[in-house]
Amino acid sequence: MNPRYKATEYILNRKAASPSKVEKRAAEIFGENVFHKAVMRRYLSDSVYQALTRAMENGEVLDKNIASPVAEGIKAWAIDKGATHFTHWFQPLTGRTAEKHQSFLDFFEGEAIDKFSGTELSQQKPDASAFPSGGLRTTFEARGYTAWDSSSPVFILDTTFGTTLCIPTIFVSYTGQSLDYKMPLLRSISAINQAALELCELFGQKHQKITPSLGLEQEYFLVDKQYYFLRPDLYQSGRTLFGAPAARGQHMHDQYFAAIPERVYAFMNDLEWEAHRMGIPLKTRHNEMAPGQFECVPIYENMNVAIDHGLMIMDLIDRIAHKHEFVALLHEKPFEGISGSSKHNNWSLMTESGRNLLAPGSKPEENLLFLSFFVSVIRSVWQYAPLLEASLMSAGNEKRLGKQDAPPMDMSIFVGRQLNKVLNDIENPPRRKKNEQTDQLMHLGIASIPELLLDNTDNNRTSPFAFTGDKFEIRAVGASSNSSLVMTILNTIVADQLFDFRARVQGKMNRGRPLEAAAVDMLREYIAESKGIRREGDYMPAETKSADTASPTLRKLRALTTFDSIKLFKLHKVMTEEELTARQTVLEEKYHRQVEVEAMALVDLVQTQLIPLVHSYQDSLITLLEKKQRLNSLKNVKGRLEEQTLLQLEEILTALHEKAILLHQDQETQNREEDGIESLLTLIAEARVFIDQLEGLIPDELWPFPKYREMLFLR
Repeated sequence: MNPRYKATEYILNRKAASPSKVEKRAAEIFGENVFHKAVMRRYLSDSVYQALTRAMENGEVLDKNIASPVAEGIKAWAIDKGATHFTHWFQPLTGRTAEKHQSFLDFFEGEAIDKFSGTELSQQKPDASAFPSGGLRTTFEARGYTAWDSSSPVFILDTTFGTTLCIPTIFVSYTGQSLDYKMPLLRSISAINQAALELCELFGQKHQKITPSLGLEQEYFLVDKQYYFLRPDLYQSGRTLFGAPAARGQHMHDQYFAAIPERVYAFMNDLEWEAHRMGIPLKTRHNEMAPGQFECVPIYENMNVAIDHGLMIMDLIDRIAHKHEFVALLHEKPFEGISGSSKHNNWSLMTESGRNLLAPGSKPEENLLFLSFFVSVIRSVWQYAPLLEASLMSAGNEKRLGKQDAPPMDMSIFVGRQLNKVLNDIENPPRRKKNEQTDQLMHLGIASIPELLLDNTDNNRTSPFAFTGDKFEIRAVGASSNSSLVMTILNTIVADQLFDFRARVQGKMNRGRPLEAAAVDMLREYIAESKGIRREGDYMPAETKSADTASPTLRKLRALTTFDSIKLFKLHKVMTEEELTARQTVLEEKYHRQVEVEAMALVDLVQTQLIPLVHSYQDSLITLLEKKQRLNSLKNVKGRLEEQTLLQLEEILTALHEKAILLHQDQETQNREEDGIESLLTLIAEARVFIDQLEGLIPDELWPFPKYREMLFLR
């Protein structure tokens, strides 16, 4: 039987897996696998608890004097939870997470014991040689260091075959340079905290701490495991390199928010159950735009924890999908011609009391502060747009951006009609009537901002960077990415702008200008400078050069190491020139390797599967044609259809074979410059056209690869 038919029969006869039995409410199990404050009180003495919570809240290095008792408390808790191993859980430059498990098992005077020391909690020395470093270390310099990030809680990873204590850590080289995404993120959080505190203080508002808040929406596709392993392009490259469009894709617009299929429902229940146990506040689940596409959304959190949780969610989606005989696709564009997947980043700034500095207030002076933050964000994005664009780019995301309602890859900002009018009025104040006596702020419309409802700003799906009432949402981030890089860049550029705004306003005040007037002067100047990046309406770009055959990623990544970028990150002590260069190098290398994998996957597919398949079908057509020609002597029957099909198949096969040869040659010889990569991308796109034509010519019962109509709709 055709393996595709066999897989379909299995899928159609399979019952949905039962989800884990939910005997408790989410609130009862939430955080049960997290070493949170309530747990700390049970396992730590009062003095150790107080010292640890201070370190966690202030982002300080753990005092060596309390490391051992903290480790003892964590070990006792973890063993009570069934853990047998521990690991330092970190974020290397691969974009996902890494873990090296070590057993609690040790020996004392010949007796087996459970041991976990303060040193093992605080620091380890994993082999760093196999991780990408972008030149920060040479191959023979294998040593790297991980150190506990106490601001992110320790948690338990509870899988079917083992339970492990996970300690979130930073990862640095022997020389102390960052080999990960977490350390620069923490530095950027510190920078924006300081900048925001100083600006608030200028306006007479004292705060202890201002933290960037983040809500990470995660989109993904689910494909049946039976189909997935019949698609070598999919399991090697993460996306389909061929596939004729289904008669019905997302044309009917009936997938979004539709009823969740039973099998997917079971998967989602298990996903939420495990996420809640790990302290991840998943709140929303639903069908997304494309068939087979879904989304989960957590409640907003402290940015550092939110990004850790985002990576944990990706891991949980992968693990739990397999339990339900799915494979989760986190690639940004796994299927051509339908919507891709993103990771929307919802960003705001929160004080220690929970006040959102990006939400309009109820008093004019609060709105002047709101506008100072709001306009500073806009100007920072205007000034450093190429940096933000660089953080968004990857081989997968360049396939998504600018297509099927995804935002374009060029940065711009949507603020909505109401706020757009406020900004325009500040830049060009409306003329007052003669003898009109009015407060300056009221005249500029600033005092009336409280009338702006939080949801009065439209939700523009095509904007890469949109203000949505009380937060900015970056919609251009790819589904498979680690959001640390884009958030590190956003924190840093906004911090730089807040410092600049405060300094300029203070300078005007030193020359006798009142605070209100000085702030409005600077707002007017910044609004005028940055208004070019504000856009209303549809953001979808006109179709020009196809993103399938161009390489914008390599061009945009150069923004990471310009003179201005290096100066910016060095000034705010977020990244050194070497660390920036390393990230650019790693991202370029990752891009090249992804394209090379796709090229070689296609070569293998064409040479070992498609060519034999077409030859076999040609043989059957020739046999049929010979039979018709023998019949032709008895009655007037002609074989034009078979002849035309044979000729068409031969033309496609010849062209496809040529593309495979060129792909193989280019992959081996291309010099990794943009021209070489674009040559590969062009050949991959051209080969796809021919394979899709074959799919339409070869009888359904002979085509062994699952088709779009099956992978997207059958589950």
